[in-house]
Amino acid sequence: MLAAPWLCRSCAHSLRRSGVFVSLQLRKASTASQPLAGLPPVLLDRARKLAAEHKQLTKQLESEYEPTAAKRAGEISKVVAALQELDKAKAALDELNGLLESDDAELRQLANDDLDATKKHLETLGLNLSATLTPKHPFADMPCLIELHPGPGGTEGRHFADTLFRMYQRYCENKGYSARVISYQEAEDRTPGLDGEVPISEAILEVTDPGAFAAFRGEAGMHRVQRIPATEKQGRTHTSAVAVWVLPSFPENSTDAENDFNNPESDFYVDPTEVKSEKMRASGAGGQHVNKTESAIRLTHIPTGIQVSMQDSRSQQQNRERAWRLLRSRIASLRREQREAQAKDLRDSVLSQSQMSRGDKIRTYNYQQDRCTDHRSGLDVHNLPNVLQGGEVLDKVINSVQSWLTAMDIRNLIAQEEAQARGAVGGSDKKKKGGK
Repeated sequence: MLAAPWLCRSCAHSLRRSGVFVSLQLRKASTASQPLAGLPPVLLDRARKLAAEHKQLTKQLESEYEPTAAKRAGEISKVVAALQELDKAKAALDELNGLLESDDAELRQLANDDLDATKKHLETLGLNLSATLTPKHPFADMPCLIELHPGPGGTEGRHFADTLFRMYQRYCENKGYSARVISYQEAEDRTPGLDGEVPISEAILEVTDPGAFAAFRGEAGMHRVQRIPATEKQGRTHTSAVAVWVLPSFPENSTDAENDFNNPESDFYVDPTEVKSEKMRASGAGGQHVNKTESAIRLTHIPTGIQVSMQDSRSQQQNRERAWRLLRSRIASLRREQREAQAKDLRDSVLSQSQMSRGDKIRTYNYQQDRCTDHRSGLDVHNLPNVLQGGEVLDKVINSVQSWLTAMDIRNLIAQEEAQARGAVGGSDKKKKGGK
């Protein structure tokens, strides 16, 4: 039998605190039928349709194996398992409610003792089912690129970009991720910062493990730092920021058509005729080859205006290959965002809170207060040195964001399902009027 996906206590708590379960409960008043475990009928209907589809696919695969059908069956198997567990728990709750009407006082007491625990279990299973119904991000299983650019704050922003870059490097080491430096460009201003910080203009770290994008996608956004810079003589606190982008890293040898950059239907496909390539001399700090050979490469995607330059290697060919990889990743991410923007138009009729954009301030690192605050999950933690060392406190922050992302995915799914349901009802009404 399929096992229901596990949802940790902290994740479930985060979902409840974020208002997802509260919003599910509030929707009871607007429905004719009583929702199961607080789930809106649209989600429960979706789950039962997927369960019926899974049953049909399983029957089909018993007579003849077909890769596409097998892949689809695997994709929705978690929904089926979660629904089965939910139905069993609902049956157990119904049985307990029946025993409460028993003439046997001992049975009534036993049922009453188990009632609260069963209700809580049913609530958790409802959250589990909601989580399994949320569409998987198309880049979730891919490696990722963590790209850092200094924001407002001048030299201080460039210094803190170096600190964040090393924070992610150490975090990868502590978690066992494989990471490599794709680009690390030092700024022309070499003024040292706190704890030996080097001012940088750009840094890109590739995390090569499958699933890295899902693990790090919540890090995208503006990271704000509040501290007294090393160059500050009056002891004043300065505020600056670093923009972090998390992009999918396309596989070099992919058999998946969706991720194959040679497939015109793939998000990663870029028509070479639409790209302007320029050779340049490397600039900035970096050794004897700087400004002597045309090893640097700049690529410009003409339709979108996206521009990528790479100069870290002395080899022009290596710089060209890295620039193409980064360009494909940025364009794939842009295409995904454009599709999300189209879907958002549908959700906005129900959902007042829009999705986070890159320009939003997502996290603050306050040195004087020894505090790190994530503004999405609402988590405040102290021991800032451990955060910047990529330790367990940073892991706690990142996990809280994962819970927040799950909560937002569920809210978006509910909004989308309800909008589609209203559209279907509206279309049916129009047909009836037309028939008259």
